[in-house]
Amino acid sequence: MFNSSDFFKKRFSSHMKELSRYLRYIFNGHLIIVMLFLVSALAVYYQQWLMQIPQNFPGPFIISIVFAFVISYSPVRTLLKEPDLYFLIVAEDRMNAYFRNTLVYSFVIQLYLVFLAAAVMGPLYFAVFPDRTGRIYLLTLIIIFILKFANLIANWWMLKVRDRSIRTVDLTARSFLNLVLMYFLVRGEMLFAALVTLLFVSIFLYDYRLSKRQLGIQWELLLEKDQSRMQSFYRAANMFAEVPQVKSKVKERKWLVSLLTKGIPFHNEKTYDYLYRITFVRSSDYIGMYLRLLILGGVCILFVPNMWVRVVFSVLFVYLSCFQMMSLYQHHRLILWIDLYPLESHFRKNALVKLLYQLSVLQIIIYGGIFLFMHDVRGAVIALAACSVFILLFMNGYVKRKLAM
Repeated sequence: MFNSSDFFKKRFSSHMKELSRYLRYIFNGHLIIVMLFLVSALAVYYQQWLMQIPQNFPGPFIISIVFAFVISYSPVRTLLKEPDLYFLIVAEDRMNAYFRNTLVYSFVIQLYLVFLAAAVMGPLYFAVFPDRTGRIYLLTLIIIFILKFANLIANWWMLKVRDRSIRTVDLTARSFLNLVLMYFLVRGEMLFAALVTLLFVSIFLYDYRLSKRQLGIQWELLLEKDQSRMQSFYRAANMFAEVPQVKSKVKERKWLVSLLTKGIPFHNEKTYDYLYRITFVRSSDYIGMYLRLLILGGVCILFVPNMWVRVVFSVLFVYLSCFQMMSLYQHHRLILWIDLYPLESHFRKNALVKLLYQLSVLQIIIYGGIFLFMHDVRGAVIALAACSVFILLFMNGYVKRKLAM
């Protein structure tokens, strides 16, 4: 006799083993040290900034946006796999316990977002409202937990609707109401918050009635959503270890490919130069990660007041970008025809090292430009020198040693 509750336990155990295997590589020694430094530095400057917060700073609106995002982002993890479309669909009427457990799991694993947002926004909340007590903030968090769960349930109901436009309109409406509700709640305007709550409840009940009118479970949609989230995790883990399950998304980006490859001579020894450049551009994993780190580093340099900390941030983000882009070397490991190239292996390694140098130099120049924009010539010179020395040592030491393994 099929027991969906026991089936969930087995699927959950397998899922956790898979996550833990890759999380060990993601949270390695390098990343832990970087994260500790980032969190510590940002916490210090965040506290200093709160001591001189401007009178007209839109604190309630900022807090509302953060909390509304945390509430609205409530995906359902069903842990489904492709064979389930054929073997579980016949047991659909006995899957209630399984999906109930997945809802509980989805809610629990997303609680860290609420706690993280509460920890970050707490100091700002009390800086904007110094006369309020911790009990009021705690009550606000309890309401956030309730709204988070309600949005999760509503998202589950809407996953029974095949029409994508209906799901999009519903999510947009609920997200807007979450933002307005949190704004009135943070401001302490309870009457308006109660009115918005009634509007939210009406949409919540409409979602319930709409889901009841649907025939069965949309297995394909559930599988698509779950696989999309797992692929995001695999792409992140693939930056640190080989992940056979990853399915890279490739985009043409003709103009960018043309820009980066037009200067490469048509010679055999330049084969890998061309390959790694178009891989970097056309795969969203690499160019997306590079741009995010570039922008995040620039924002940190722009808003941190101390020059020496800005210099450290510039070196830190140059290191992170270079370290992440090293996984380009293994990107084509499963493609047999690359091993058939009539080229020596040192051409491949030299091509990657050259690309890493070029990306690092571009990042260093941009960070130097940010220093000059802030009229900090001394900081620009020190940052350029520190980043250049670091990248030379890192490339000739760690990178070349890793590629030789």
